Order: sequence, then C-alpha cells, then structure tokens
Amino acid sequence: MPPLLRFKPHDSGRVLLWSAYALVLALAPLLFKGSLSLTLLSQIGIAIIACLAFNILFGQGGMLSFGHAVYSGLGSFFAIHALRLVSEGAWALPVSLVPLAGGLAGMAVAVLLGYVTTRKAGNTFAMITLGIGELVWAMSLMFPGFFGGEGGVTGNRVVGKPVWGVSFGPQVQLYYLIALYAFVCTALMFAFTRTPLGRMLNAVRDNPERVEFIGYSTRRVRFLAFVASGLFSGIAGGLAALNFEIVTAETVGAARSGAYLLFTFLGGATFFFGPIIGAVLMVVATVLLSELTKAWLLYLGLTFLFMVMHAPGGVASLVMMNLRVAAYGKLRPLWTSYLALATTAVVLLCGSAAMIEMLYHLQLDAALGNELRFMGATLNVKGLDSWFGAAFVTLTGAGLFELSRRRFALEWGGVQAEIQLLVQQREGRL
Repeated sequence: MPPLLRFKPHDSGRVLLWSAYALVLALAPLLFKGSLSLTLLSQIGIAIIACLAFNILFGQGGMLSFGHAVYSGLGSFFAIHALRLVSEGAWALPVSLVPLAGGLAGMAVAVLLGYVTTRKAGNTFAMITLGIGELVWAMSLMFPGFFGGEGGVTGNRVVGKPVWGVSFGPQVQLYYLIALYAFVCTALMFAFTRTPLGRMLNAVRDNPERVEFIGYSTRRVRFLAFVASGLFSGIAGGLAALNFEIVTAETVGAARSGAYLLFTFLGGATFFFGPIIGAVLMVVATVLLSELTKAWLLYLGLTFLFMVMHAPGGVASLVMMNLRVAAYGKLRPLWTSYLALATTAVVLLCGSAAMIEMLYHLQLDAALGNELRFMGATLNVKGLDSWFGAAFVTLTGAGLFELSRRRFALEWGGVQAEIQLLVQQREGRL
C-alpha cells in the first residue's frame, strides 16, 4: 500500500495506560476527601506539569538548568497580576484561563532569555542559567511594584458569578481544574517527544556533532525546546498562583530550581513518566516529611546520595527493570531477596533515624527536655542506653542489609543472564 494509506496497529496498551492516568486524576479526590489530601493532590498536579516541563530540557535534551524556577515563577507573577485585573474588571478573562496567561508569559520570557542561554551547551549553559536565576531573584527584591517585595502579591480566584455552580472557591473545584491541565499538558508534552523536533532534541543530547553534520542547527533545536519548556512551566506557575492566591519571591529562587532538578532526577529523567514520580516525591517530601521531622533535608540528601550510587536512572529505571524481569517470568524467584532487602533496610533506617532524631533534638530542642518520642518509643537523648540501642540496631541492620544485598546481586545477575539467553534464542543467534 502507498505510505499515506498505511495504517498502524491500534496500541491498546497505550490507550489503557492513558485511561488509567485520567481515572486516577478523576477519582483521587473521591478516595482522599480531607482538606489536607486535596491540598496535596492539587500541589502534585502542579508539580507534575513543572517537572515534566523541566525534563524537556534535562532528560530529553541533556540541558542542565539551575534556574528553571524563573519561568514557572514569572508565570506565577503574571498570572496573579492577570487575576487582579480580572477582579478589578479590567480584563474579561475567565479564571480557568488565567494559567494560560502564565504560560504565555513563561514562553515570552523563555524566548527572551533562551536566546542568550541556548547559545552555549554543557557546563556553560548550566552556569548561564544559574546566573540568570540569581539575577531574576535579586530583581524580585529590587522591583516591589511588580514582585510585591517580601510580602509578595495576593489575589482572589473567586471572581464573578459561578458558571454551572463552579466558582473555584472550594478546593475540590480547583483540583479538578488542575487535574484537567495536568492531563492535557502531560499529553501535549508526550506528543512533543514524538515529533521530529522531539526526536532531534534527543539526537542533540546524544550526539550534537552528528546533528550539525547532517545539516541541523543544534542551537535552534535547543532554543525551540527551551521555549516549549517555558510555556508549560508558566502554566504550572499560573496554576500555583490560583492554588495559593499569593506569589512571593521564593517562587523564582534557587531552592525551587534545585527542587525541580533533584526530584526529576530521583523520579527518573530518562523516562517520560519519571518526572511524574518525582513530582509526587517532591510534594510528599516538602509538605509531609518537613512536618514530621526537622531533619527532612538530611534524609532527602541521603536518599539522593543512595540513588546516585545505586540507581542513577531514578525510581522509573527500577520500575522498568523489574517490569522487564516480570515480562520474562523471572520475578517470582526474587521475591525472597526483595523481602530480605526491605526488612533489613527498615531495621537500618529505624536505627539511623533514631540517632539522627536524638542528635537534632539535642542541638535544637534541648529546652523541651531530654526525652524524645520516636516511633512509639521514649528515647533519652542524654542516656547511654538510648544511644547504644540505636547504634546497635543501626549496625545490625547495616550488616544484614549488606548480606542481603550481596545475595540479591548474585540472584539478579543470574536472572539477567537467563533473560539474555532467552533473547538470543528468540533472535536465532543460538
């Protein structure tokens, strides 16, 4: 058949996956009805768009940006100002479209700054983005008329008469708006990775010299990807402005840019769905974990160090490796090793966390007394028995975990060898 009349087979697996994604977004507030749950779900939806937008540069294009919060943050500022104009009656813009104003602002800023940053690649690009990020953050304190100074800019998302009973006052209504944007933006960014530009962006990441040799401009490809990333980052910023109804200078700071980088890496930058996992981890760590312990940054740093050493592909790579093993029917022999790893890891974490919490209590909360409640137990931060017990549990867990890890490594290597043999047999090489 002629190429234009040739049809591809229906990909039922992809349809099922996207349907499940939409179903999760739709049913999540029905399963988790508390106000805290709705707040977390809303922030997760915003973070999904932001991390996926950042990954257009980092994972798809190999461009390490240290200042990507500039585009989501400026999108938030433009969106909150647009919301104020709508509230004053100056703009006849529906509240549901305010995030698009943030997206257009993020894209415009990306066009302006991307023309400078994408002229270089590699480490030079990373340093330029870092400098621009610090420059914009400094400007946020120099121009209070636009940025609002230290107090930020506030707005009110409940504007005008409700349409079909929707005023975006209740958090659940805003969540569904965020979920709709999250699904549509995820689909558009996935489609972007399948376009010729998206494929050429992967080629620029892997071998820019060959791309130049066949006649493409690597700088132009990086610039267009930068603009697309700025668009979706601005949409995420606009949704954040609606969600919190306040935007401060923190939204363009280095901490926000670092969070995008850190959690996109932890989720798995080499896979499209990796940043989605990273977005969930980011909200859980910055909202829940930070409320549970003052040492949450230490735990986060140790987790990042562990992932860099043992799983540089992120959580997504671990998921895909185990799906590959399951596809060949080799996952069942490993379940005892997984159980041993999980059990010994919990013992190690309990012991080390007890020592960390006692140390933090001794340094920061000494005025509250010497006793500390940890996982249902009472620890005396100045008692030798508490320190000895925590150290004993930590060392015991570390030793057992190392033994379990070595056993698992041997079994994992054997399974991979069996899978490789099956692959060669299927390909007819044996």
